[in-house]
Amino acid sequence: MLEMQNVTKTFGTFKALDDLSMNIPKGAVYGLVGPNGAGKSTAIRHLTGVYRPDCGSITMDGQPIYENSQLKQRIGYIPDDIFYFPSASLEDMKKYYQGIYKNFDGELFNRLYEVFHLPKKSPIRRFSKGMQKQAAFHLTICTRPDVMILDEPVDGLDPVMRRQVWSLILSEVAQHETTVLISSHNLRELEDICDHVGIMDHGKMLIERSLADMQGNTVKIQMVGSTPEGLNVLHESQSGRLKTLVVRGSAEKVAEQLRAVNPVYFDVLPLSLEEIFIYELGGVNYEVKNIVL
Repeated sequence: MLEMQNVTKTFGTFKALDDLSMNIPKGAVYGLVGPNGAGKSTAIRHLTGVYRPDCGSITMDGQPIYENSQLKQRIGYIPDDIFYFPSASLEDMKKYYQGIYKNFDGELFNRLYEVFHLPKKSPIRRFSKGMQKQAAFHLTICTRPDVMILDEPVDGLDPVMRRQVWSLILSEVAQHETTVLISSHNLRELEDICDHVGIMDHGKMLIERSLADMQGNTVKIQMVGSTPEGLNVLHESQSGRLKTLVVRGSAEKVAEQLRAVNPVYFDVLPLSLEEIFIYELGGVNYEVKNIVL
């Protein structure tokens, strides 16, 4: 559905994207994660056709996105920093969106007032940050996009509204096979809704696969005894006799390797997406450091 192939982008002497490739399947909910400055927002601006790459290709259904107005009508984009015309109300923005998106659903727009409870006539610039974010969802969902690209989408929303927004997004995926790309630092929320994940760092893609494969290929071990040779250890710590290791490999294979050395005790545990993120980036000098203050 959405593809970036070997994309590089520089700003002066700074290389924001470095031979980046990304594949987002149709109907997937794809979580794009990485540390600050990894290049996530730059990648998103390429996928929405805002930036032209120095080299490489960005396509949707095999067609280039840059300067392709027909494709852009099928993309709903909510940036982290939302812009509205200074004096525009939600009803004014509705008319603006209707002039751009041919599939804009006016009936759905009216129904969503029951969800977001936003003022119809007040200037959006007077809304709180959370209300402005709600207005963005109110408008974007009504464009009936084939693709939704969201940069920190629920930042500033209260817990009830966050749940409501995620429910609306997942409903779009289930009913219309909408493809969703979400960039967020809230990995606990992403773990609940995403089925594919890409981890970026320094403009490169470190790892990209389904969440099930990612969680099935990295495990945590707690053990007492000798560590077997051949384990692909990402992280190791010890408290007394108890060792805790983060190991790349399936739970079944790792357990088999452990049983072969007959440890006093061992347990193989699954990792959360947040733990996978930390330990994957630990391999590129991003681990949490203990510093005496």
